[in-house]
Amino acid sequence: MSYVPEIRPTPASANLETVVARVGEVVLGKEPQVRLALACLLARGHLLIEDLPGVGKTTLAHVLARALGLDFSRIQFTSDLLPADILGVSVYQTQTRDFHFHPGPIFAQLVLADEINRATPKTQSALLEAMEERQVTADGVTQKLPAPFFVIATQNPLHLIGTFPLPESQLDRFLMRIDMGYPDRQAERALLKGRDRRELLNDMAPVINGDVLLSWQKRVGHVHCSDALLDYVQDVLEATRASTQFTNGLSPRAGLALMHAAQAWALLEGRDMVLPEDVQAVAPSVIAHRLRPAEGSSEQSVEAKIKQLLESVAIP
Repeated sequence: MSYVPEIRPTPASANLETVVARVGEVVLGKEPQVRLALACLLARGHLLIEDLPGVGKTTLAHVLARALGLDFSRIQFTSDLLPADILGVSVYQTQTRDFHFHPGPIFAQLVLADEINRATPKTQSALLEAMEERQVTADGVTQKLPAPFFVIATQNPLHLIGTFPLPESQLDRFLMRIDMGYPDRQAERALLKGRDRRELLNDMAPVINGDVLLSWQKRVGHVHCSDALLDYVQDVLEATRASTQFTNGLSPRAGLALMHAAQAWALLEGRDMVLPEDVQAVAPSVIAHRLRPAEGSSEQSVEAKIKQLLESVAIP
């Protein structure tokens, strides 16, 4: 019989559960999505939410910012949006005879990039340096972004009018991609009978602040990964590379993303070590947008193919 470690909630996990519960008071019936979004933030990643308009994508971003006590900024992406509208612009000051940089809305702890695929590729790429390096360079001067820094981007399905598909280099900057889906009947009834979500947001008090969140993010890096667990992650990576269902396998950077997300999920579950179940819990959200179906492969969705792939990899 294999040894199963005793699971004891840590003080951090207790506080994290409070955050999950507080967000769930506004975003009804979406606890899996809330937990994935919080794990993404704990792992210092960025989140892409793809779904139809009106299912709660923007609301989730607002509620997370309020519950975590983060400065919030929303950028509505449109076809005429320019990079300077996001990053900021240098304005000449006649009094001092020099240029003064006016920060754009990217200078916030949690940035909502709403309907990111309605902007042109040039504007989409303006987020690349900010998301990867957590800094902005304007007129040769580098400006550091606040910490913590988290981008939640929403995206409409590509079949809707006026959308520009995100390039692979941009997709890879997002640690996770999730969808909200329609609420179940009970949650939808509560939405119909309850108060307006914006009123609930205005009345919500922060559960923590940015400093506490930074300490949690540091703890994620200390969540233990055994050699057997690392073997399992490598087996998953190799399975994607050997599979005929995808045009290419996962990169080493995707492997790091999977590990960091699993560590964050373990902390969220109240453990100080990663189990294979943690990898399985976050894998679809971490790797689905990094894999492309091969021509002639089955007509199953990428998520279904990933599920089959995970079932084929032996658990240590």
